[in-house]
Amino acid sequence: MELVEILSIAIKFLGALAIFLFAMTEMSEGLQKAAGSRMRAILGKITNHPVSGILTGTVVTAIIQSSSATTVMVVSFVNAGLLSLGGAVAVIMGANIGTTATAWIITLLGLGEGSGQFSLPMLLAAASLFFLFTKREKLKPVGQTVIGLALLLVGMDLLQDAMPNLEQYPALLDGIASLSGYGFWSILLFIVIGTVLTCVVQSSSAMMAITLLMCYNGLLGTEMAIALVMGQNIGTTITANIAAMVANTSGKRAARAHLVFNVVGVLVTLVLFRPIVNLILSVFPTDVPMAITLFHTLFNVGNTLLLVWFIPQIMWLVERMVPETKSDGEEGEPSEEYHLSYISGGQVNTAELNLQSAKREIQLFSTHVLHMYALLPELRKAQNEKDFETVMQRIERYEQLTDRMEMELTRFLTAVGGGSLSPHGSERVSTMLRIIDNLESIGDSILQIALTRKSKRADAVHFSDHLNANLAQMNALVENALKVMDGNLVDYDQIDLRGAYDAEQAVNNCRDRLRAEHLEALKAGVYDYAVGNAYSSLYAQYEKLADYVINVTESIDSSRKQSNHQ
Repeated sequence: MELVEILSIAIKFLGALAIFLFAMTEMSEGLQKAAGSRMRAILGKITNHPVSGILTGTVVTAIIQSSSATTVMVVSFVNAGLLSLGGAVAVIMGANIGTTATAWIITLLGLGEGSGQFSLPMLLAAASLFFLFTKREKLKPVGQTVIGLALLLVGMDLLQDAMPNLEQYPALLDGIASLSGYGFWSILLFIVIGTVLTCVVQSSSAMMAITLLMCYNGLLGTEMAIALVMGQNIGTTITANIAAMVANTSGKRAARAHLVFNVVGVLVTLVLFRPIVNLILSVFPTDVPMAITLFHTLFNVGNTLLLVWFIPQIMWLVERMVPETKSDGEEGEPSEEYHLSYISGGQVNTAELNLQSAKREIQLFSTHVLHMYALLPELRKAQNEKDFETVMQRIERYEQLTDRMEMELTRFLTAVGGGSLSPHGSERVSTMLRIIDNLESIGDSILQIALTRKSKRADAVHFSDHLNANLAQMNALVENALKVMDGNLVDYDQIDLRGAYDAEQAVNNCRDRLRAEHLEALKAGVYDYAVGNAYSSLYAQYEKLADYVINVTESIDSSRKQSNHQ
C-alpha cells in the first residue's frame, strides 16, 4: 500500500468520523432541548440512594449520549458536596448502562449497504419541523434530534466506504490476523489498544462505531472485538479523571471510582471470558456486530448488578487510592485562589448539564453570602480591636470571593449562552446572570455595612441600647429575607414568591418606622449628628441590601413566566 493510498484512506476516514461526532453532538443537543425541563428535574433530585443514582445515571446518559459528560458532572457534584461518594458510584454505574443506547442505534440503523437510505427522508422530516412549524418552538429540538440521527447514519455510511477493501489490501487482514494469533495475550493486547484509542478519540461512542464497522467488514472476529470494547470501557474513564485533577479529595475519589468500576468489570470478564463468548455466540452465531452490541450491554448491566452490592468496598478502595489531606478535612475561610466547585472540569458539551452545574454554583454563591452576612453581628460583639479586625478581615475575604464568583460564573454562562440553547435555555442563562449580579451586590452591601461599623468604631460613636435593638431587629428581618431567597434558588419552578415579598415588606416597614423615629429624635436632640448619621446609614444600607435580595426572586419569577408563555 503506497503512502498516497494510506493518506487518502486516512483523510476519508477522519472526515467520516468528524461527521459522526458532529451528528452525535447535534442529536445530543436536540434531545437535551426536548427533554430540558424533565432532565433538570431528574438532575435536581439526585440522591445518595443506589437505585436512584443508577436510574439517574442511566436516564441522563441515554439523553445526552455521553457517559463521560455524566461522570464529569458527578465529579463536580461530589467535589462541592452535593453527592456522597457512594451516591456518585451509583450514578456512574447507571451512566455505563445509559451509554449502551448508542451501540444499539448504530447496530440496528447504521450498518449495512442501506444504512444511509433513511437519511434523506429523515432530513426532509426535520426540515419540515424547522420551517413549516416555525412558531412551535417545542418542535425544533425534535427536528434537531432527527437531523443528528440522519447525519449519524450518513457518517456511518461514509465510515463504511472509508473502510479498506479486504480484496484490495489482503496484507491489512493478514496484519490484524497476526495480532489475533497469540491467544490470551492477543486479548490483553486488544484491551490495551481499545483503551489507548478511546483516550485519544475521547469518545467511546465513536470507538464503538468503528469497532462495529470493523466487525461488519470482517476485519475483527468476535473475541478480539469484545476485547476492544473492554478496553474502551477503561479508556472512557480518562475524561472524568482529567476533570478531577483540579477537584478536591472527594472529587478525585469519584473519578477513581469510575476507573475502578470498569477495571473490575474487565477483570471479572477476563476470568469468565470463554463462557461469556460462548453465550454471546449462542445468541448471535453469525451476526458479529449484534453479538458485540449484546456483549456491550451485558458487560455494563452485569457489572452494575454485580458491583452494586460492593459499593462500600469500592469506596474503601478509592479512599486508600486518594488519601484524605489535612486541608480537605478542615473548614476554613474562602480560598485566595477561587475555582468553580460544581464546574471543576470546565464546560462540557451538554447544555442542560452546564445550566444545572451553574445552578448549583449559584446556590453555593448564595451560601457564601449567607455566611458573610452572619459575620455582621460579630462586629458589634467584638470585645477589643483585635477581635474586630479579625472579623473585618473575614468579611473582606468573603467580599473578594463574591467578586471572583461573579466573574467566573459570568464568564462560564456567557460561553454557555453562546452555544446551542433552546429559547428556554437562553432565558435561563439571562436569569442566572441577573441573579449572580444581585448576589455580588449583596456582598458589596454587606461590606458597606461592615465599613460603616468600622468607621463608627474609629470615631468612637456609641449607640444606645434602643438603637442597637432597632438595628438588631433590622438585621434579623434581612436575614429572614436572605433565607427565603436562598430557598428559592433550589427549585426555580417552585419558589415562595409570597414569602419573599412579605419578607421585603417587613424590612421596608421597619425602615420606615426607624426613619420616622430617627427624625423625631433628631428634632428632640436625643443624640448628636455623628450618632444619627451612622445610625441612619446603617438602617438604610440594610434596606438597600434587601432590595437586591428581592431582585433575585423576581428574576426567577420573571423567567418562569416567560418560559410558561413559550
